[in-house]
Amino acid sequence: MSQYLLDLNPEQREAVITTNGPLLVLAGAGTGKTRVITYRIAYIIDQFMASPEEILAVTFTNKAATEMQSRVAEITNNTTGIYIGTFHAIATKILKAHAELVGLTSSFSIIDQSEQVRVIKNICETHGISTKNYSPKDICEIISRWKDLGEQPKIDCHTPIYQVAQKIYQYYQTELQKSNVVDFGDLLLYNMKIFSEYPDVLNFYQTKFKYVFIDEYQDTNNVQYFWAKALVNLHENLCCVGDDDQSIYSWRGANIENILKFKDDFKNAKLIKLEQNYRSTNNILTAASSIICNNKYRHDKKLWTNKQSDQPIRIVYCYNDREEARFISSEIKKLITKSPNLSIAVLVRSSSQAHVLEESFFSNNIKYQVIGGFRFFDRMEIADMIAYLRVLVNHNDNLALTRIINVPKRSIGPATLHTIKEYAQQHESSMFTAIEQILSKKLLKPQLELTLQNLINKFKEWRSLYKAGYTPAKVTEIICENSNYLQMLKDDKSSQSDRRIENIQEMIRAMLDYNSIEEFLEHASLFLERDNNINAKDNSVVSLMTLHASKGLEFDVVFLPGWEEGVFPHQKSLIVEDQRALEEERRIAYVGITRAKQSLYISYTDQRRIFNEFVKLQPSRFLLDIPDSISLSTTSMIHYSSAANNNCFQKSLSAALPNSQSKASSKFFTGAKVLHKQFGQGTVIRIMNDNIEVAFYVGGIKTIKQQFLTIKTPI
Repeated sequence: MSQYLLDLNPEQREAVITTNGPLLVLAGAGTGKTRVITYRIAYIIDQFMASPEEILAVTFTNKAATEMQSRVAEITNNTTGIYIGTFHAIATKILKAHAELVGLTSSFSIIDQSEQVRVIKNICETHGISTKNYSPKDICEIISRWKDLGEQPKIDCHTPIYQVAQKIYQYYQTELQKSNVVDFGDLLLYNMKIFSEYPDVLNFYQTKFKYVFIDEYQDTNNVQYFWAKALVNLHENLCCVGDDDQSIYSWRGANIENILKFKDDFKNAKLIKLEQNYRSTNNILTAASSIICNNKYRHDKKLWTNKQSDQPIRIVYCYNDREEARFISSEIKKLITKSPNLSIAVLVRSSSQAHVLEESFFSNNIKYQVIGGFRFFDRMEIADMIAYLRVLVNHNDNLALTRIINVPKRSIGPATLHTIKEYAQQHESSMFTAIEQILSKKLLKPQLELTLQNLINKFKEWRSLYKAGYTPAKVTEIICENSNYLQMLKDDKSSQSDRRIENIQEMIRAMLDYNSIEEFLEHASLFLERDNNINAKDNSVVSLMTLHASKGLEFDVVFLPGWEEGVFPHQKSLIVEDQRALEEERRIAYVGITRAKQSLYISYTDQRRIFNEFVKLQPSRFLLDIPDSISLSTTSMIHYSSAANNNCFQKSLSAALPNSQSKASSKFFTGAKVLHKQFGQGTVIRIMNDNIEVAFYVGGIKTIKQQFLTIKTPI
């Protein structure tokens, strides 16, 4: 037996030496899947079952591909020629070798999303399609999704934008081909076209690749599935490694059915489960398993570990999100003081939750880094609104005015901007003053003069409101509306637009703590200055990220804030009539919990500020799944006196959840199903004293008095 096989547990070893026919390795979190893949590749080479150039291994990231290549090289010296790369990288190699078969040349370029949007925008303008009514970015996402699904453009009679996207699709593809460029979705589609129309080419690759590996199989989309199936049709030696419980990317086209129906798709397929976890303690795994076992659409498995620990899962009640952030900061400081080298992460369901945490870290002098996204004040929409505020309080701020003079678009192009800057330089004035003087001298075209005069008037109006005593938060809210900035985000309709609107709302909420706009701007500047001096390699730096961004990572200590109905599970999963949406939320919870190696904190609040007002919330249903035997329910002990705390926390966590009888008497709660005579069935998303905000399946979101609603059943 090869020496490296002795490093494996029985299930891992079985996966490595099972080399004939289709194989699905169900690798739970922390069970050593990368080791299994790399050892299996090495084993096949060492046993002379295939030469390196006859092996294809496909990953989802360049980092994973590089790591896989490196690990294989550590085990066996004979690695030259192995095809290891992402789906896009491998598909690009194949397409470049046969580009002429689909009307391209081998020198074709690959365009990114920004270039795709530019092409679509030009097509819209050429064919008289309103880009205001039909966002080019939204159309781009529809086309990309069609390509991921391997579908021909189709008309959805209920959504006009799909009809527009279908009309644009052919123009778009023609324009790309004419320019000898492809988008990322085209790479695999062109591969499939070549395989379908030129059987000899397909046969060449089927013969060449005796063994095919696919990592993170649960994340594959339809086209990736068909592509892989075509390549293995001759030798049938396909090894897929993945975990259906970590399938959390349906929003970008991943199809969980690929991993669930593997044995149906590939005849005589074998399934091996890796259930021994090397990362987390027994209590952490029990918590994760207790939640995920409620999913119906999954392979049955249960993780276990030899890492026994008596440390319970801390479930912490906080009065509101501010208190939650203070509690997390306080606990982090204690942990770092005791063990400076601990790796610590705070994982949120939505990026809009991050700001209150960033503020708390800042005030407590806790160094942190945002992983997989921008720090709050670096985000485009926040930087834009800060620029508006800077101009409002300081008309001489040319940098800020330059940033937002044409945001939203006001037909103020580079030529006009150059004229303004040149005038300001010649007359030694600010750009704001230059615009006023240019307007008084009528140096521009009438329409442009009208646009600029309107902008100047708005700034003067906003400044007057501020001077008259309007709060910083209220002034910012008015700017968002009157500048049409908020409308611009709503019209965008891309996957980012909702998140950007949430971030704007979070900024306005944060401004309630400041007496002046100047004070808030000073705070934002200091915040950014300190962040820029952080060394991300410092072990004491806390990692802050979304749960999605945490996949594949691990930390000694993990904090999971915001476990309330409508926050997590996310409100969208409660509104849609699809059990699978809620199941994906459970999988996201599972991913978050299994990032923790030693300690896990889960917190929830009684109320959270949403849309600039505090909203009463219910604890997440997922908390009810965690057994009392492995958890310790406590309160943050910050907001209340100890006596108040004792009274507040007497009721058990179970009694606070929507499924419990004791809470049923309160009738309405976030996530409850309700009926209305006119609007029909809907879901409660907010409770405001006697008013209930409901998302109706027909009619959208409405605010209704309690007496006009009938409770149905909890989701």
